[in-house]
Amino acid sequence: MANHNEIQHDFPKVNRDQLITVQDLLDFKQQLIVDIKKLLKEQSGQPGHQWLKAFEIKKMLRLSESKLQYLRDKGLIPFKKLGGITYYNSEEIEKLMASGKLNDQMKMA
Repeated sequence: MANHNEIQHDFPKVNRDQLITVQDLLDFKQQLIVDIKKLLKEQSGQPGHQWLKAFEIKKMLRLSESKLQYLRDKGLIPFKKLGGITYYNSEEIEKLMASGKLNDQMKMA
């Protein structure tokens, strides 16, 4: 989980005698909302990043290594391979789970 000290903001340092514009406040609000959503997502057990590794997918879907390999081989689960490491897009996996297609395919496997 991200520590609040690890969250980086792109806001310049504000001095005591400096004026803050409405746009500055709106920008701060947007960044704050993004940070809160990310923290809430991580708190709920969902990954805070888009690309997941195989061990994360196996844990999330409660799959064995061989079942995950089967789903990849059959083209049932989208993935990308980079430098020998297989990555899975968390949004695509969530869509598959929500549609029920992945559960149907896992029952047939």
